[in-house]
Amino acid sequence: YFVKPFHVEHRNIVENDPSERVSAEASVLSSRVHYYSRLTASSDRLLSPPDHVIPCQEELYVYSPLGMAFKVTGGDGGAKNPSIITIFAIWNTMMGTSILSIPWGIKQAGFTLGIILLISMGLLTLYCCLRVLKSPKSIPYIDTSDWEFPDVCKYYFGKFGQWSSLVFSMVSLIGAMVVYWVLMSNFLFNTGKFIYMICPFPDTGDHRGNCSSGISDTAVFDRWWSKTNTIPFYLIILLLPLLNFRSASFFARFTFLGTISVVYLLILVTLKAIRLGFHLEFHWLESTQFYVPEFRLLFPQLTGVLTLAFFIHNCIITLMKSNKHQENNVRDLSVAYLLVGLTYLYVGVLIFSTFPSPPLSKDCIEPNFLDNFPSSDVLVFVARTCLLFQMTTVYPLLGYLVRVQMMSQVFGKHYPSFFHVFTLNIFIVGTGVCMAKYYPNIGSIIRYSGATCGLALVFVFPSLVHMISQKRRGELSWPSAIFHSLLIVLGVANVAGQFFM
Repeated sequence: YFVKPFHVEHRNIVENDPSERVSAEASVLSSRVHYYSRLTASSDRLLSPPDHVIPCQEELYVYSPLGMAFKVTGGDGGAKNPSIITIFAIWNTMMGTSILSIPWGIKQAGFTLGIILLISMGLLTLYCCLRVLKSPKSIPYIDTSDWEFPDVCKYYFGKFGQWSSLVFSMVSLIGAMVVYWVLMSNFLFNTGKFIYMICPFPDTGDHRGNCSSGISDTAVFDRWWSKTNTIPFYLIILLLPLLNFRSASFFARFTFLGTISVVYLLILVTLKAIRLGFHLEFHWLESTQFYVPEFRLLFPQLTGVLTLAFFIHNCIITLMKSNKHQENNVRDLSVAYLLVGLTYLYVGVLIFSTFPSPPLSKDCIEPNFLDNFPSSDVLVFVARTCLLFQMTTVYPLLGYLVRVQMMSQVFGKHYPSFFHVFTLNIFIVGTGVCMAKYYPNIGSIIRYSGATCGLALVFVFPSLVHMISQKRRGELSWPSAIFHSLLIVLGVANVAGQFFM
């Protein structure tokens, strides 16, 4: 995912003034789009932009689409962080909604192949991320200290690189908003159902009357509280007005819930594993009544999910700029990827291994693994409620990023008029509602958007930039050309596999 710094006058940050004014300096800053990747981000200072883009005597807010925003003052914007904070920030940024679909992805690929692919995709995306991290330093005779990867793409590919970066960033951001809408509909439905199950109707002592009344009440409840027919439309009343706010700084105060949600999910998975026990039976070539094969042809669905799960490439340059020991960047990034991979393995393997089979087949694992637990489960109810509140506060931040990036590129300012913003928000909300009603499969939405944005920003551009820079220095060898060309082919195959598998 992506983020851009945006500077506004101090009074407009703390006041809900509909006539917010943007300074000339803010207009300049808003034209420089800084792209950030996901899941949730930390509350530390790692995402601070370099000193020369921080306004003096003013304030800067930096937003991460899946979990954080913090204020940076001009006085100490150059603060550096030790390696442990850098590693944790990368881990925290990459932890997002993809974690809910990892068990489903392992089921689609098969248990053994799923683990192999998770490790392999982690290594491949790490290598491509290292290529992105080193790309500005490969450009000679130019000061690239303040460059992001889109700037590198523009240097090598001109306007095509600039606009293609914008298009693929829109794919990832709008894809994330669609996933959020589907998940919020899911969590709101289950939360309401949990509350209804506690006390569906009053106990008057007339048991026969209560039974018939209960049936009627249940029918009415199911009619007006439907996961796909009504809930997605109810969310419009809440979220559409929030998207039209000029500033999203209010919602940034609650984004620390992203970290809490991930930690709680890990605790929940551990407690469920202890309670359910392990149900594993290995069948390498064919499935039995209750178990899926270890290798399945649907494995591209997992690779699509993992492309987005390991996607941090467009913000890694800025993240690593605040590392105190720059010579340790490669090591710290590798350790962070290791922790991310272990987290995904922990959740995916435990949920798959402990899924109650028999009596249910592991093929019943849902794209959102929380859907495998009943609405009456108290621990899962807490998880859904926390995630619902967290996503409600982060969703406007995602919309703000889409608006700023698109409007700044097309119209030159982030809020050209209420009509422009409202039209864009209607399109975004309409897309979310349609997907929540007709195709509420977050696993498929994640894999399609992940494979699409990953094609350009993970596989193609990093590989091409590296090969071009090597060729210009006269260092391009056949093994390097073949290997990086193979990465591009894998990216194309990853996208194609989403449509044919």
